[in-house]
Amino acid sequence: MILTVTPNPSLDRTYELPGLTRGTVLRATADRVDPGGKGVNVSRAVAAAGHRTVAVAPMGGPEGALLTRLLGDLGIEAAGVPIAGNTRINVTLVEPDGTLTKVNAAGPELSPAEAEDVLEAVRVHSSAADWIACCGSLPRGLPPQWYAELVERSHRAGARIALDTSGAALTAALDRGPDVIKPNAQELAEAVGRPLATVGDALKAAEELRGRGARSVLASLGADGQLLVEASGAYFATAPVTAVRSNVGAGDASLAGFLAAGGQGPEALASAVAHGAAAVQLAGSLMPTPADLDLPSVVTTSDVPLDRALAEPAP
Repeated sequence: MILTVTPNPSLDRTYELPGLTRGTVLRATADRVDPGGKGVNVSRAVAAAGHRTVAVAPMGGPEGALLTRLLGDLGIEAAGVPIAGNTRINVTLVEPDGTLTKVNAAGPELSPAEAEDVLEAVRVHSSAADWIACCGSLPRGLPPQWYAELVERSHRAGARIALDTSGAALTAALDRGPDVIKPNAQELAEAVGRPLATVGDALKAAEELRGRGARSVLASLGADGQLLVEASGAYFATAPVTAVRSNVGAGDASLAGFLAAGGQGPEALASAVAHGAAAVQLAGSLMPTPADLDLPSVVTTSDVPLDRALAEPAP
């Protein structure tokens, strides 16, 4: 079972448009609403793969009630923590060429008591978990050290922690020894305070974060593939993508694939890349099922291409 923690969940509304013109009335050609937030997306991908998952998240108002119902419809056990504020709604506008315009709401502010209630919900549900995936930005009211506290408490309970966040929340948690962190190239560059132009730059940055406490680093490098740096060594993997339809939730699908495959080693990396490649070829924030995966197409190597330039360098 994979337990996910999403401190700032959302309802994600996606509208497909024939074009995006400011100052006009636009009519969508298709629309959908999905449960959202990075940890929630991990749970959705885990459930789509046929595994058990429990999603811990603060939920409030009618939006929170709808989020709980949508999670149940997907076979996800929702461990919602009641809060006074309303769960946020995020909007994504998709143009025919795949260009995405996202509007993300700030979300509710959590009180100290509500923040403690979320930590307690994690404790209650963690005993049966193979992994705890803590994902996304922190809502108003939670200090950057909140994830660090969650990592420390979970380790005391004997749980393994995967952390997917950025900025001060990531750096504050590093010295607590998260078992896996999952930055993208931009987040990796921000964490080490220097630009990344090559895969070798990304490898050095990942090694530096391991030196600061992270036990392993799963780095998403966009179209260039993914890099795994752990105690057993460094591995690099790529997969072909025919056409990108939406990259919303692709990184979350990757983390789900990684953890579902054991959370370490080249086989788990291959699963991560296969899940991410499948996700970007689906509409909105749909998560891939086993039928969408193409594991044989993933190329994994321990011969990391250090001089390979990143298609999207991280400044």
